[in-house]
Amino acid sequence: MEIQDIKTQLSLTQVLDHYGLEPDRNQRLNCPFHEDKTPSMQIYPKTNTAYCFSSNCTTHGKSLDAIDFIMNKENITKHEAIEKAKQMIGVLPNKPVQELSRIAVLTKMHSYFKNSINYKSGAMHYLKERMLDPTLIEIGYNAGQFHYSNRDNKELMRSLVTVGLLADGKPEGTYQIFAKYSIAFALKNKLNQVVSFYFRSTVSEKDQKHFYLKDRQGLYPQYPHPNTKKLILTEAIIDAATLIQDATITVQYNVLALFGTNGLTEEHQEAIKDLKELEEVIFFFDGDEAGHAAERKYAEVIKGMFTRIKITNVNTPKGEDVNSLVQSHQGEILQHLISERKPIEERKPNELFFSSENLSIENPADSSSIITERLPQGIEHDSARSEGTAKAASPEAKAKSVLNTDNPNNIIYKSDNIEYHSKGGIKPQLDSLKITLQIVNTQEGTDYKTKLDLYEYKQIELVAQSVSEALKINTQQIQKDLMDLSKLLDQYRNNNTTKQAPQRIKIQLNESTMKDCIEFLKQDKLIDKINTLIGRCGVVGEENSRILLFVIASSYKMKETLHGLIQGSSGSGKTRLLKIISNLIPQEDVKRFTRVTDNSFYNYGEYDLVNRFLCFEDIDGLKEEALLALRELMSNDILISSTSQKFDDGNIRSTERTVRGPIASIACTTKGDYYEDNISRSFVVAVDESTEQTQRIINYQNQKYAGNINEREEEKNCIFIQNCMRLIKPFNIINPYANKIQLPLDAHKIRRLNEMYQSIVKQITILNQFQRKQDNQGRLITQKEDLRRACDILFESIILKVDELDGSLRQFFERLKEYAKTKAEKEKVKQSEIDFNRFEIRTATGISKTQQHRYIQQLINLEYLRQLGYANRGFNYRIAYWDNMQLIRTKIKDNLSEQLKSL
Repeated sequence: MEIQDIKTQLSLTQVLDHYGLEPDRNQRLNCPFHEDKTPSMQIYPKTNTAYCFSSNCTTHGKSLDAIDFIMNKENITKHEAIEKAKQMIGVLPNKPVQELSRIAVLTKMHSYFKNSINYKSGAMHYLKERMLDPTLIEIGYNAGQFHYSNRDNKELMRSLVTVGLLADGKPEGTYQIFAKYSIAFALKNKLNQVVSFYFRSTVSEKDQKHFYLKDRQGLYPQYPHPNTKKLILTEAIIDAATLIQDATITVQYNVLALFGTNGLTEEHQEAIKDLKELEEVIFFFDGDEAGHAAERKYAEVIKGMFTRIKITNVNTPKGEDVNSLVQSHQGEILQHLISERKPIEERKPNELFFSSENLSIENPADSSSIITERLPQGIEHDSARSEGTAKAASPEAKAKSVLNTDNPNNIIYKSDNIEYHSKGGIKPQLDSLKITLQIVNTQEGTDYKTKLDLYEYKQIELVAQSVSEALKINTQQIQKDLMDLSKLLDQYRNNNTTKQAPQRIKIQLNESTMKDCIEFLKQDKLIDKINTLIGRCGVVGEENSRILLFVIASSYKMKETLHGLIQGSSGSGKTRLLKIISNLIPQEDVKRFTRVTDNSFYNYGEYDLVNRFLCFEDIDGLKEEALLALRELMSNDILISSTSQKFDDGNIRSTERTVRGPIASIACTTKGDYYEDNISRSFVVAVDESTEQTQRIINYQNQKYAGNINEREEEKNCIFIQNCMRLIKPFNIINPYANKIQLPLDAHKIRRLNEMYQSIVKQITILNQFQRKQDNQGRLITQKEDLRRACDILFESIILKVDELDGSLRQFFERLKEYAKTKAEKEKVKQSEIDFNRFEIRTATGISKTQQHRYIQQLINLEYLRQLGYANRGFNYRIAYWDNMQLIRTKIKDNLSEQLKSL
């Protein structure tokens, strides 16, 4: 057998496993060839080599392959190392060459798949959803690209076809990829060699989501250790992978995956038979009838193998499996369920830990409640944790926990008659695991205190000897406990330093509140009733504007969301209007911003903004980069940015960062004309700055300060609308009248305006979902009333789209025309001959000098005003263009009314 063949078939990872050497998450380990206090040896799985960076090492300056590693480790000759390598890959005289080739090829592909997973965002997203951590388990990704760089290696390509990872395609010379875009799990034989693969698709959840390589053989995660006493059997490989991530479980149990409810193969049975010290088999199957039936069937098989053995099963909640449990719950859910297992004969078929009935904890402030399932003591639901209402575990549950982390500054690990207290917590740096440790002999009441680095095995040996002498405890037991403690603390630190963003709070209404909300949502003229309630929440006047803004905000749950822009001068009440509208949306889904930095949107997590309602109190302060990001989220529902990232091998590579929508948004501005791109994507709402509206607001303020307005009633109305919104669900909409209404063709960006109009119709239909019928595809059917209401609500916004002047500027110009007309009547001259100066304008319009200057310059630039005179004598102004906006409004309204009548 050639040296190159040995190097191809024997990976460095196998050699490290053989010698009990385990690299850390950064593929580093303490060099075994010299005294090494900090990891100085780097493992390179891609090239199958190792390199020690310490100048004290005898191998310094040399890149070690598998044979070199064996030679240095055993202190033997090259020839002897080659023979040792042959033994490791299982070269036996009667072993067929085809099997050796299969092992070599699959071992090579296993290394390739493991390396690929770090560079594929789709794979990492799937693993994140599944709560699988590639730093804790052996896992890979088949991106379907491995054959491109090896096309010239004909022998390898034919071997890949033989084992089934490739198939000959058409035209000749092309290949079909087996299990493309799938997570790869290695199946191993008794010698811990890779002999097959199981693949889990990341792109298909309906058809062909599971793939086994042809000639399936091997077990996952591996053959159980011969000394196994307690063995957990899972229904699926992904469930086994979930369990072995948890060091608190693997310390006590071995795990073996079956291949489905009919997947206890002969190889499984032979492997279990060989476990001479086996005391208990634990079934941890899915919480469904198929899982229960499989447990009963295979329990009989296990009984037939052993004369005396304990067979138990874990009572998985109905409709759940191992992996789904860690997705939906935090805390020690798996450990708790395993600890509560029962002999399979005692388990009632329908016995569940979790009731299907949710308990409601009523909150008097909002008549809503956080969802709280009946969980075992000590287990926390995501929503409870994110709300800060997590309940402490009971003493009984804590006693069953292997690692007690209730006090992060005094982490406790209990073994037989020994307690280990990590004082002061653990440091976040990942290159060491330094702790201050108190070891207590609970029988004698004596203790031993020390400081050590649990990544340093020699330190562990020395401490174990010292503790043994001081506390009269077996040295081997101390060493084993410290190694177990090292794994547990490493996992605990990893979970806390790479903690996922908290789950969104899930709110469920109690039965009484839900009934009231549904009754309200079923009422006729619902949009008008909602508008009235908004008025009772503190919005005075602005009837059309406030209901339009609410409809926009309510779209945040939908696939196609809406956006609004509130225009008004400084002090006109824009921010207050936005604040009240945002208070009508469930607060768990609202994000408010007073400032946004250039790149902040790009740095959100991929799903942090999905179906959120974003509020910008003053969009004028956003720079162009932030506005660009916001526009892309509004239009395309996604941000994809190219950035540089430093990977574990020290190289910097380009990678993609993705932030997904959709979002709904409302922003305030005093300079709406500056944001042309944003205006074209948004419904523009102008704050009513008329004298009449000002008087209404002043009256409201006076009534409030006089104590005549019940603020608690306003808050109650806001919460009621929030609760109603929690019951509104997304739907697909079909509008049979979509082609019956034509908007004015001279409107600004009519194509986008028409799309936005149809979106408003859809959203009004969705708000009326408790009153609308569905077609045979489950789509809500729009009624004529929805179109009429959309036209009424949108009328002012449509006018603003038609008008060349923005909302605030139009109101200023109309007041200016009214002043000029009144002055012309007094002086008995033509309106076109009336001149006025800036002092007259401020007196007539009541606006500030700064706003007046901006408005006048805009009107001059648009040639609505003519500037007369000279700067040293003071300018006068004259209206140059007397447009008739009222006539345009009437024309558009009549046109829309006629179209609605003809429906």
